[in-house]
Amino acid sequence: MNNIIPSRAVSTVHIVAAIALLQLAGCGGGESGMAGLPTPKVEVSRPVQREIAETDEYTGRLQAVESVEVRARVSGYLKQILFADGSRVKKGDLLFVVDPRPYVAQLQQAQAGLERAKSRLKLAQNHLQRAESPLKEQAISEEEYDTRHQSLVQATADVDSAQAEVELARLNVEFSQVRAPIDGRISRKLITEGNLVTADSTVLAGIVSVDPMYVYFDADERALLKYRRLEIDGERKNETPLEMGLVDEQGYPHRGYLDYVDPKVNADMGTVSARGVIANPDGLMEQGLFARVRIPGGSRYRGLLVSDRAIAMDQGKKYVMVVTAENRAEYRPVVTGRLHDGLRIVSDGLSPDDWVIVNGLQFVRPGAPVDATRIDMPGAKPGAGR
Repeated sequence: MNNIIPSRAVSTVHIVAAIALLQLAGCGGGESGMAGLPTPKVEVSRPVQREIAETDEYTGRLQAVESVEVRARVSGYLKQILFADGSRVKKGDLLFVVDPRPYVAQLQQAQAGLERAKSRLKLAQNHLQRAESPLKEQAISEEEYDTRHQSLVQATADVDSAQAEVELARLNVEFSQVRAPIDGRISRKLITEGNLVTADSTVLAGIVSVDPMYVYFDADERALLKYRRLEIDGERKNETPLEMGLVDEQGYPHRGYLDYVDPKVNADMGTVSARGVIANPDGLMEQGLFARVRIPGGSRYRGLLVSDRAIAMDQGKKYVMVVTAENRAEYRPVVTGRLHDGLRIVSDGLSPDDWVIVNGLQFVRPGAPVDATRIDMPGAKPGAGR
């Protein structure tokens, strides 16, 4: 009887044989199979060493140093408006004119009353002078003399009162011209010509000062304690310097100083409000603008900096790849800080003699051989040395 192998068994044998051949081929390839792939070409740079000042960064808002609501000090109908909405004004500039005619008439009336009072004073002086000789000769009674003397006192008081009324009327005429109380930028007019203005009540416009500006921000209590210790240790004797940048600016081009720290810490937030002063001679800054603030937070130290293109992320952790003496890529976890002169501060994980891959990072893996070309650190300023 012939031995007949079922067709299903034959197929299984063929499959097993094919898998065995593939495994043998894979094992036989080994290093020779990888040798056919080109070695990735990369560019490497040594970290840049520079003197770095420790700083703290915050966000804040700009606010005018002075802000005034312009109001009339007399009532009347608004006659003139003498400024353009949103323009720069100087202290003393004429802004509004309230119809002055009633106040001019009051001034003239007060001046006439003053003249009458002066005339009565002159008459009382003459009456008293004429009574002095008859009193010595007992031609008039002492009661008559006292009456004339009291008339002189009353006439003198009437002159003083009339003089005060003249001054008040003159002030009202002056107050009919509403002038800018400060230098700054004026808002739009809040009332138009012909409307009735009520003294000390109707707001005509607003003015905010332009130069300098305040920048307000909140700092955490750790920073506050650090600054206070610097003052106590004598490292910060003068005003604390401050740098500021606007939302569309690179870096911190504006210079100023810290002039106020709230004496009370917000216990709920663990922060304290602080204020800086920034010069604004060209009027670029406006009240309410967002601002980035940077303050020196300690002494200077020598740090390492690399280009951001050399730093990668792996599961939320930052790392770089360095090239070893054997021309192989090596994984290095790093701790990074802020940007400084366009480069990223690396506070831990690198040494000054490491060669960091700055171009071609995506083509390498840890332990793999690389073909490295040494270049200067991308983004480093010319002449900035180690």
